[in-house]
Amino acid sequence: MKRLRVGVVYGGRSSEHEVSLASAAAIFANLDRNRYEPVPIRIERSGRWTLAEKPPTVESAAATIETARAARAIPARESREVHLIARPGEETVLTLDRTAEPAAGDECAVLATLSLDVIFPILHGPYGEDGTLQGLLELADVPYVGAGVLASATGMDKAIMKILFAAAGLPLVRHDVVRRRDWREVPDTVVERLESKLRYPLFVKPANLGSSVGISRVEDMETLKAALDLAAKYDRKLVVEEGVAPCREIECAVIGNDRPDTSVLGEIVPSGPFYDYEAKYLDDRSETIIPAQLTDAQAARIRTMAVDAFKAIDGAGMARVDFLLASDTGDLFVNEINTHPGFTTISMFAKLWDATELPYPQLLDRLIELAAERHAEKQDTRTTVG
Repeated sequence: MKRLRVGVVYGGRSSEHEVSLASAAAIFANLDRNRYEPVPIRIERSGRWTLAEKPPTVESAAATIETARAARAIPARESREVHLIARPGEETVLTLDRTAEPAAGDECAVLATLSLDVIFPILHGPYGEDGTLQGLLELADVPYVGAGVLASATGMDKAIMKILFAAAGLPLVRHDVVRRRDWREVPDTVVERLESKLRYPLFVKPANLGSSVGISRVEDMETLKAALDLAAKYDRKLVVEEGVAPCREIECAVIGNDRPDTSVLGEIVPSGPFYDYEAKYLDDRSETIIPAQLTDAQAARIRTMAVDAFKAIDGAGMARVDFLLASDTGDLFVNEINTHPGFTTISMFAKLWDATELPYPQLLDRLIELAAERHAEKQDTRTTVG
């Protein structure tokens, strides 16, 4: 059987660059070489696409982050550039080798083309998870793993996500959206509005970012101002949410296209006041409980709501849906959906599916199958009149 050539795209122009490297390392380590021929395509922080000499191998996000920080001052080695050919055809990417001697009579870099059967984008955050890359892949008409343009964009933007969730009747915490320009031009008006609508503690988040980057938990006006300043460094749109306390953080993994399946449920017990970037990646004191200790009724409701959230953004491929469960009242809220969750073998998404008897290598198989299924379904759509 012909092996599928899988272009694994990782890295990216995002503060979650290092997390993507760790996710990609797990994918390369677990793709069945009898079925797949993986091709490492790395997007540098500058946005330059390269055909990597070798794929990443460190599956620990913490180790990847520390290594990357130490290496930032070292110039990157020159490697072959990659350019996606943004039209349907047999050739998927064009590679340029600017270091090699051009052929006689040529004045440009050495060119070559490469055909890919499917692309597995494993970028987290802006310019990879937000619909921008997905739009490029749609132009190329190549099958790809994960959500499409709309679901990726709305799944990234917490403000728009909440509008869609509300329209689907899903329960949300009270919240407000602040524009960076308003915060910088009329800060007193913004604070007054937030304090009149919401009760402390509050969570302040950049609307378009993941991995808890730029998120703060605040208890009063002064910490609120500092949190808005921090979040405004990462996005032009800020989401401010009313906290749920005491609270349990429950997560559900979803895979599928039009008929998604859900995993067993897991609970995060963070090492700090909330599950921030450091608690996720840089210390090992946070605890995951799988399966989460819930009643049958609670578990069934959460799974149903996870599917509803997935469908509300027109999800495809995979997602992780996060919930807040009030410990005292039992009230349940959808927190957010993540269309490209952390993807190492010890990430919550993979652990939830492993506990649902879908081990990581088979999870990769299923996601690639779903990409092919969705691409085939799109080919049935007419693009001409008559």
